[in-house]
Amino acid sequence: MPAGSGAIDDAVTERFLRLRHLLFSVIYHMLGSVADTEDALQEVWLAWAARHRASTAGPVVNARAYLVRTAVNQALARRADLRRRRETYVGCWLPEPLFVTEGDASGPVERAEAVSMAVLVVLETLSPLERAVFVLHEVFGFGHPEIADALGRSPAAVRQLAVRARRHVHARRPRHRSEPGRHAEATARFAEAALGGDLQALLRVLAPDVTLWTDGGGKGPAVSARPVHGRERVAALFLAIAGALPPNPPRLCLRRTAGDPCALVVTDAGPLAALIVDLAPDDDRITAIYSVTNPDKLTGARGL
Repeated sequence: MPAGSGAIDDAVTERFLRLRHLLFSVIYHMLGSVADTEDALQEVWLAWAARHRASTAGPVVNARAYLVRTAVNQALARRADLRRRRETYVGCWLPEPLFVTEGDASGPVERAEAVSMAVLVVLETLSPLERAVFVLHEVFGFGHPEIADALGRSPAAVRQLAVRARRHVHARRPRHRSEPGRHAEATARFAEAALGGDLQALLRVLAPDVTLWTDGGGKGPAVSARPVHGRERVAALFLAIAGALPPNPPRLCLRRTAGDPCALVVTDAGPLAALIVDLAPDDDRITAIYSVTNPDKLTGARGL
C-alpha cells in the first residue's frame, strides 16, 4: 500500500496499485537497482497523490500514460546520481538481482517482461534516453508516439533513439533465449563444480572464452576488481575459492531472479553470493558468469 495516502480517494489509490507492477518494472529496467526503484516509485506515488489533491487540477484522462511518464522522468532524474556513485564504486558494478519468490508468477517484474542479467549489463552502456526508449519499446511494447509523449520528444527523434539503442544492444547481445530448464541445469552444474572444486567438471561447463564479473562493492568477497577472461583462469579462481572454504561449506540453493536462474550461495549468516550465468546460443557451455557478493545487493535473497 502506498505510504502517506491520507485523504486520497480509494479509487485514486486503486488506480495506482493496479499499475504498480508495471511502474516498478519500467523503473527497475532503467536503473538496475531495487532500492533506487523503490525510492523512485514512492516519488511517483507522491506526485500522483499531489495531483489529485490539487483543487485546480483537472481529471487525469489516461492514468497509465500519466504514471508511466512520471515513472520514466523519475528514473531519468536518478541516472545522474547513479553515474556519480558508480565512479567511486569499488571493483566491477553489476545490476542488482531482483529475486523472485518461488511460485510467484506475478512478482514486481512480470516474467514475460523480465530481461536477463546479460541484457541489463548491456543496457548500462546506453545513454539514459536510449535506455528509456529501448526499455519502453523493446521490453514493454510501447509505441513511438506514446514514448515521445512520455519523454517530451518528437516521434521522429524517438525512432532514431530506438534504432541506435537496438543496434547497440543487438551488436553486443544477439537475440537468443536459452530454454529455462536447460539454463537452470547448466547453472546448477556450474555452481556445484565451483563449490566442490571439481576442475574437470568446471572445464566441461565453461566455454573457452568465458568471462567472469564479480561485484563485491568493497563489502563482499570479490575474486577480481576487473573482468576475468578465459576458461583456465576462471576455473583456477573458483578452485582457489573452493580450497579456502571452511569445513562446513556454504549451502547452494537454486533460485530465480527476474530474468535468469540463479545459484544462491548461503551461509548461516545469510546469502553470500548470487551466481548468474549466460549460455552460448548453440550449446550448454557458459560464456559469462555474473557473481554478486555485495551484501547491499543481496537483501532481497534473505528468507528465500
